[in-house]
Amino acid sequence: MKLIERTLLLDQLKEAKGTLDLKIITGVRRSGKSKLLTAFMEWVRRTDEQSNIIFIDFRMLDTEPFKEYHALHEYIESRFIPDKNNYVCIDEVQLCPHFEWAINSLHASEKYDIYLTGSNAFLLSSDLATLFTGRYIEIPVLPFSFAEYRTYYGEKEIQSQFDQYVLEGGLSGSYPYPSDTKRRQYIRDVYNTILQRDLVEKYHLADSEVLPRLMEYMMDNVSNTCSPNGIAEILKTQGIATNNHTISDYLDYTCRAFMLYKIKRYDVRGKKYLQSLHKYYLVDSGFRYALLGTRNMDYGRIYENLVALELLRRGYDIYVGKLYQKEIDFVAMRGNEKIYIQVSDNISSKETFEREYSPLLQIKDVYPKFIIARTRVPKYDYQGIQIIDLAEWLLDR
Repeated sequence: MKLIERTLLLDQLKEAKGTLDLKIITGVRRSGKSKLLTAFMEWVRRTDEQSNIIFIDFRMLDTEPFKEYHALHEYIESRFIPDKNNYVCIDEVQLCPHFEWAINSLHASEKYDIYLTGSNAFLLSSDLATLFTGRYIEIPVLPFSFAEYRTYYGEKEIQSQFDQYVLEGGLSGSYPYPSDTKRRQYIRDVYNTILQRDLVEKYHLADSEVLPRLMEYMMDNVSNTCSPNGIAEILKTQGIATNNHTISDYLDYTCRAFMLYKIKRYDVRGKKYLQSLHKYYLVDSGFRYALLGTRNMDYGRIYENLVALELLRRGYDIYVGKLYQKEIDFVAMRGNEKIYIQVSDNISSKETFEREYSPLLQIKDVYPKFIIARTRVPKYDYQGIQIIDLAEWLLDR
């Protein structure tokens, strides 16, 4: 399988190197966590002559003796070399029961620089503070961005390659398959594994139609505001026995498994966060295409989903903006930086363009404002709002 360097993610690990924090790589299944850890170790070997890397890949049969936390601890201690920079790198750490007891002990000794990856069924963001007693840095891994997709396949005509990326998505494990049918089957297999292992088995969910029908509904309604009560009522009309409490729990579980990202609303005028009608974004558009095809395909909402994920990749905290009775797709914040974004499929008509720029012009502060759409023309300015082609924006870092 062809590999590319995921520079932005690798840079995060490089910046964290040498700190006393645990470094924990998280993300949806098949997003590239193991490959990222391997790339980091290769970089350490090239750049640190004093490195001693203690690597354990629990997927390999020869690590079977260490799948007991005392044995894991003893093995790592036996590989420690004084006067060296000792790195501990463990892939699929959850395959050792009670691994956290060994890791916490090693971490407390302050002798090791520790890096972990694991199945998101056992190493979820919400679990980290409970598992580990010391400080940790979480490196979230998303599927390939459009820029990484172009690096993998080679840079071709941007717009047509973007159209292909929208359907294929960023799960690079599907790329080597020779046909669209095989690629979609690979992604469906990943999806079914996530539902079964990371959701049904972890949370002991009832064997019913609720979870798959909920996920189908969410994929069909990406970028729409929704509530558990509203979803429950819709599923009931389809013959699914459920309620708002079950839907709320299941949505929370899917977010913990990195399948969905919940984005809250933000009152731009009142500068406060709102507690109702959130939006949920799908971790990768390839899941939607693999499961639903182009049925009811609303490209405007799919494009909004792509922008949400790209903002997360770039380290922004994102919110759905509310200004009076109008919506601003994204209020994105990063440190002291704030930007406002509207996303659209096509702004060639006067009415659509006015609908997109009108809320932005009502914002009275001086932070940058953008409309990101399929313009297929160079960036331009309209009354202080930057109008940018979507495919170009995804490549503009």
